[in-house]
Parts: sequence; C-alpha cells; structure tokens
Amino acid sequence: MDRRLRPLLLVLATLWGGGARAAEWQGSLKGTGRMLADSNAPRDFSDGVTAGPTTDLALSVLGTAEGRGTGERSQVVGRYELGARKYLDYANEDTLVQAGALEGSLALGTEWGVGAEGHAKDRRGGSRAYSDLGTSLFAEYAPDVRLALRVRLGARRFVYRPDHTADFGGMEVGVLGRYRLDRRHSLSVFGEWGSRRYGPLARPFPGYVQAPDRRQDGALVAGAGYTYRGPVKLSLTYAFQEVSSNSFGETALRHRLTGSAGVRLPWNVTLLAQGSLGLSRYPDGIFLSPEIILVEEDEGQNSLSLKLARPVSPRVDVELSWGIWSTRLPRNALSYTRQVFGLGFTWRDQE
Repeated sequence: MDRRLRPLLLVLATLWGGGARAAEWQGSLKGTGRMLADSNAPRDFSDGVTAGPTTDLALSVLGTAEGRGTGERSQVVGRYELGARKYLDYANEDTLVQAGALEGSLALGTEWGVGAEGHAKDRRGGSRAYSDLGTSLFAEYAPDVRLALRVRLGARRFVYRPDHTADFGGMEVGVLGRYRLDRRHSLSVFGEWGSRRYGPLARPFPGYVQAPDRRQDGALVAGAGYTYRGPVKLSLTYAFQEVSSNSFGETALRHRLTGSAGVRLPWNVTLLAQGSLGLSRYPDGIFLSPEIILVEEDEGQNSLSLKLARPVSPRVDVELSWGIWSTRLPRNALSYTRQVFGLGFTWRDQE
C-alpha cells in the first residue's frame, strides 16, 4: 500500500470506531495513459443528410487510488479517481473528471452492521459538464458469507451546467441483496426509488387547466444480476428504469441489459469484453434533448467495447482497446454513433 494513503485512513478509522489500533491496511495506486482515435469527437447527432461527425486524436490519462482499513468491528473504504482527456482539434471537448467515494461501517454483533457512505463526481469541460453528489446511511444484514442484504436512505444533488433547468435534488431509498450459490456462482437483486425536485415549473399536460407547480419526478430502478467466476469471468445484469414526471414530455421508461466477460488467452493476453442494449419509450410522445441523453456519458446507450491487455513487467500492462456507442431517436430521425480506438498502458503499485 502506498504510504500516502495510510494517514488518511488511520484518521477516518479512528473517528469511526474503537478498533483502529488493530486495523489492517490495504491499498493500491493505478495509472493509465492512452492515445485515442475518436470517430465522433464533438459527439454530434446526425440526421443522415448533413455531413457526418469528424474524427480527432486525443490523449487520455486516469489515476486511481484505493484504500481500506479494517479494525476489530469497524471498516473504512475509500476510492478517488482523477482523469483528463485532451483533444488535438476539438479543444472544446477537453475534459477533467474527478470522482470519489468513502464508506464507513460498524459491526453490531455477528450479523448486523450500520454505516454511512458518500460519493461525488465532477466533470469539467466539454458540453456535458455536471456535478453529482450523494450521501446515505445504511443498515446491513449478513448472517453468513453467502448472503448479504443492505437497505439505505440518502439524499442526492445533481447540477448540469449547460442547462440548469435539468438540476435536481431529493431523497433516495434503496435496497441491495447478494446471494452466493457456491464458490463460482452468485445472484444479486437491487431496487431504488428517488424523489427529484427541479427549479422550473412543470409543463402542463394538453387539455388540463391547472395552476403550474414546480417540476417533480419519481425515479424507480429495479433489476437483477448474475455473476460467474471461473476460467471465464462472466456477469449479466438487467435493469428497468421508470421516470414519472408531473411535467409533460419528461416521463420515460427504459430497459437495459448489460453483460461483461473476461478470459485469459495464449501468450499471457487477457481479453475483456463489455456490451449493453437499451430500449427506451416516452409515453408522452416527446423525446428528451440529445444533450440530456448524453449526460450519462455513453453508458446509457447501446455499446460494445473490447480490450486486450498483456503484462510487460510485474507492474505494467500494454493495452489495445476499441469501443462503439450508438443510439437513435426514431421520432425525429436523429442518430448518434461513436467509435474510439485506444493504445496505451496501465501501471499499478499494490500491496
């Protein structure tokens, strides 16, 4: 573990519980650098008539620090990421992204535990700059190593800088369950509901005459997942999301299927693959703007990504990657496609 992480974790564990003096420490540092070829650097939608998107080259760097301190009855886990992307021609798409998460938990006997968690993500630059903050309290039940249930209650604040009418805040409640069938197979279920309050007034529904209220949405997410850990690592997750709004045109329903796989190939090469399929429906017949769709940074679209990695030393891997993201808005004939090719390395220092 990098010594620079130890003082921070020691202070946090000391504040959280009395088992800090007997704490065991784990931590890691990792850095990744890549040269990228982006087929749609400005992330433009196309109608099939005007000129298509423009390719640009970019340099991407990402640093990650993780740490864990475990005491007799308490535990503190922290993670911080700092990433940047610099384009050759499209300087307006240069981005700086920071993300962090911190969780502290305290065991109450052998089966129950309580804790607090917080996360933050801040994206600067480009046309999709935003900040996403959240914090919650949770209770966890884990009678054995196979089963774990967690219930949480928290608050979230989202700020979208290009269009502040999309800013919202509100309370959230969620549940997560994991069950380990055996050493290789495990199942999970999850659900979350949040109340989102916006600043602008709600758009009235056609045919209804009523005093305007502030826009308010209810966001529901529910799903299940399966994980296999053996010679091949596999995971498959299905999620359903419903955003119900009192503002006309803002209600949306989404189905999303995500899968990933990892396998070791000859010559000590590892292949990692990840793909997702999404289906969205807008009951009011109005599609949200492309800018709002892209707030999810491509993860909310149909996608496929592949990465080949091979170690060249005990701490350095060389990587070759490719990914494609796409979505289509059939009502207004707009489509979005983006491919990214990458070549780089990852360095790690782990205890």
